[in-house]
Amino acid sequence: MSIDETVYDRLRGIAVGAAIGDALGMPLEFGPASPPDRLVRAMRPGRLPAGEVTDATEMALTLAESLLEHRPLDPADLAARFVAWFRAGPPDIGSQTRGVLSRIGRGASWTAAVDAVQRANPRSAGNGSVMRCWPAALAHWDDRAALLTASRLQSQVTHPHPECVAGCAFVNAALYHLLHGAAPAAAVARGLADAAAPDELRQAIAAAPAQRRDDLPNTGWVRHTVASAVWGLLTTESFEEAVVQVVNLGDDADTAGAVAGALAGAAYGLAAIPPAWRAALHGEWPRPSGIRWDAAQLAALADRLAARPAAPRRPADA
Repeated sequence: MSIDETVYDRLRGIAVGAAIGDALGMPLEFGPASPPDRLVRAMRPGRLPAGEVTDATEMALTLAESLLEHRPLDPADLAARFVAWFRAGPPDIGSQTRGVLSRIGRGASWTAAVDAVQRANPRSAGNGSVMRCWPAALAHWDDRAALLTASRLQSQVTHPHPECVAGCAFVNAALYHLLHGAAPAAAVARGLADAAAPDELRQAIAAAPAQRRDDLPNTGWVRHTVASAVWGLLTTESFEEAVVQVVNLGDDADTAGAVAGALAGAAYGLAAIPPAWRAALHGEWPRPSGIRWDAAQLAALADRLAARPAAPRRPADA
């Protein structure tokens, strides 16, 4: 299936939007909600310099790297790449992810490692896989069944709880429907139907748009992250407002911002992302190579994941 320019703009909007939400939320992480009349709207420094991203984007880039080499997704390859990222010393990493990758690094298979960590804390349902899941939506933008399979599998490598797995399936299914022109509310409804989410997660997502701002905990629980992101998407009318509203909920602001940014990027496209935010966005990949990337390179990554054909060379380019 060919991709028209509107879909390309939305695909790029997902990749850049997720990183923008991550970077904008980074300095607000673990803090209180911002007062409604003093919302943060600019990139600020925090534990990282202004415009830099956290583990949310770094792990997404690792997933993208694996998908560029292996389709269908190879979970063993993904686990090995996650371990290499972990050994490079990221500035932050969630406890569930750390536990799993530490065991794999000591020689356990990914299945044995994740099973041991989850059995030790069977109720663990953090947002560490939903924050990074968007590359699977780009790689399978035209194949919903493959998208759902890859979305669930990449979660199972570190976060096998049913709500984590279903949360990733929901987010990427919603991205699929947004890419194909569904209005945000319809995309959320169709994504819920596709994901077959457990009842409590489904109810939290369905109820999100009617929630008061003060009633959104925005913690590291996958249920809270996805509900906050859906609330931001469905109660605003622009990319900027969706992301601003979500990151200013505080607490796990960068992760919720990444999910909200991906959803809003699919809804409004790359062109709708404020130029100042795109200009400020930067990172280093692969760590610690010193190789820097920016919003333009993320947009190019989206094209590669979606298998966009190269533009014909003009005579002057030969």
